[in-house]
Amino acid sequence: MLKISNTVTLDENEVEISAIRASGSGGQKVNKVSAAIHLRFDIEASSLPDYYKEKLLDLKDKRITKEGIIVIKSQQHRSQEQNRDEALERLVELIKSVNVVQKKRVPTKPTKGSVNRRLNSKKKQGSKKKLRGKVERE
Repeated sequence: MLKISNTVTLDENEVEISAIRASGSGGQKVNKVSAAIHLRFDIEASSLPDYYKEKLLDLKDKRITKEGIIVIKSQQHRSQEQNRDEALERLVELIKSVNVVQKKRVPTKPTKGSVNRRLNSKKKQGSKKKLRGKVERE
């Protein structure tokens, strides 16, 4: 059982995990051992609450296909077990991220003092650069 929150859990039978060969350069066993993990999770067919399903399907994430299937590939570690654990952990984090509510940004204005300081520094910089110009003789 994967724990999403205090009330929401996910059965591991709903997650399809297959071992594949890792891509990229490797050592002696790279062409013999299937250490990478390919995880597939069907959002629609899962036992997640409807709230989670709707939010996951609305996400603009490259790991979610048009059919509503989450695909995660893990090949960071050398052992299949570590890659499996990492893939499941990333799935749980993705599902948890849906439940986080973003704070609404409150627009603020700069204070009068900060505006004055900025303008004064601009004037000072401008006068400094004006002194660098050519000297005209009369």
